[in-house]
This record gives sequence, structure tokens and C-alpha cells, in this order.
Amino acid sequence: QVQLVESGGGSVQAGGSLRLSCAASGYTVSSVCMAWFRQAPGKEREGVAVIDGDGSTTYASSVKGRFTISKDNAKNILYLQMHSLLPEDTAMYYCAAFCRFSGGWTDRTRYAYWGQGTQVTVSS
Repeated sequence: QVQLVESGGGSVQAGGSLRLSCAASGYTVSSVCMAWFRQAPGKEREGVAVIDGDGSTTYASSVKGRFTISKDNAKNILYLQMHSLLPEDTAMYYCAAFCRFSGGWTDRTRYAYWGQGTQVTVSS
């Protein structure tokens, strides 16, 4: 049974950093497509970053250069390192896994499994 459990969210001031973790069970993360999404109140869930099975990464333009997605294959964990946080980064952050199809990484229907989310709040 596949499970994804996010952690690491919290409240920080603008300019601060956080590292989100997504602990996976029921499969090994090493060769699996995984992604981070976020959803702010009243807004659509949006893709933040994806790491494909071959290790290639893609980022939303709003986070490129500030966020880094990575995997620890030994620990079976997906990370999202976030620096230079902005108030507009405030959202619930979700990890997702197992791509049903290639391309369209920001399409939520691409991912078969989702975690429950972890809240990130950035104050100005």
C-alpha cells in the first residue's frame, strides 16, 4: 500500500527557509516520478516542482532559483528545500507520486497518489 506523509511545514518570516519532507512507503522513490504541489486558500492547486524517474527536475517559474526538489533514495524521502520565502508562498503543500503519463507535469491527474499536506505560512 502506497503512503505519502508530508512534514516540515511551519511559520516563517519572509526571506526565511524551510525544508519539506515526504516520507514514502509501499514503494521505493528512486525510480518513481514525484512532485510537489501547493494550494493557497481560494486558489487552484498548482505544481511547484517535479522530479522524474531519471532524476530530471522542472520548476514553476515562481519558485525557480529559490526551491530545490530532491530525493534521498536510502531514506525513501522526497524533499523540497525552500529559500527566500515570500508571503505568496503561503499554502498547503502536497507531495504526489506515480505519474500516469509523461508530460504535463502540472496536471494533477497525472499523479496516482497524494499525501495529506503540510502548511507553510510566510509572514511579511
